[in-house]
Amino acid sequence: MKLTLSYDKSVHANAARYYELAKESREKAAGLENAIKETEKELEKAKKGKKKEVRRKREKEWYEKFHFASTSAGKLMLGGRNAQQNDLLFAKHLDDADLFFHADIQGASAVVLKGGAELLGEGVPRQELAEAAQFAASFSKAWINGNAGVDVYAVLKSQLSKHSSGGFIPSGAFAISGERTWFRDTKLALRLGIKDGKPVLVPDVSPTKLEQALILVPSQAGKEKGALARSLAKRFGVHPDELLELLPNGRTKTIDTPGQ
Repeated sequence: MKLTLSYDKSVHANAARYYELAKESREKAAGLENAIKETEKELEKAKKGKKKEVRRKREKEWYEKFHFASTSAGKLMLGGRNAQQNDLLFAKHLDDADLFFHADIQGASAVVLKGGAELLGEGVPRQELAEAAQFAASFSKAWINGNAGVDVYAVLKSQLSKHSSGGFIPSGAFAISGERTWFRDTKLALRLGIKDGKPVLVPDVSPTKLEQALILVPSQAGKEKGALARSLAKRFGVHPDELLELLPNGRTKTIDTPGQ
């Protein structure tokens, strides 16, 4: 190691200068060491981030713009999210072979059970009708009100009209003729879980098996829709938006299902 001494300074002055230089070097080394440690931490975070699975946004089916679910036998149920969608369901997606369900309360989703007309015959099991009725009950203002149950009725397409001789029919409403099939005091309850790797919502009366299932019921003491979606997103490992599209409006309480 070479040392450069200043002849115009004393031995003590030269030693003091090298002491200061050594001190500066130690401080620079300490700073460099801290910088290296911070860089290593950031690199570790980046590695962990890369390990997380990147979820690709899946292409949605046409019916997913509505409230939707399948009966235990595979029939599609569609519900309007607002008055305009109620009208759209009636105009574009209600066929003669379908059944129309509606909760007996102002402010409810118009629900279409595809292929449901065949279920009205005598001796036909009423399981799917009960599922569609509960679906219609749950997507109504009764959920927002925190009601435990509400009456629901079903009619054929031929019994519905957007025209009335008695006056104006507002958007999302319909004139109904003939006898209705009633489902009195239908309980408001849904079940949310995972099926085929994605979140699925079904009426609670459905025997459909779901993984990690939770029962949802209306409750003024429950969570608002957005807060519930965020908390359940962690449970199911999905983005909250996927659950927002499934959940009913209003406050909701969750109940663990047996075996969960």
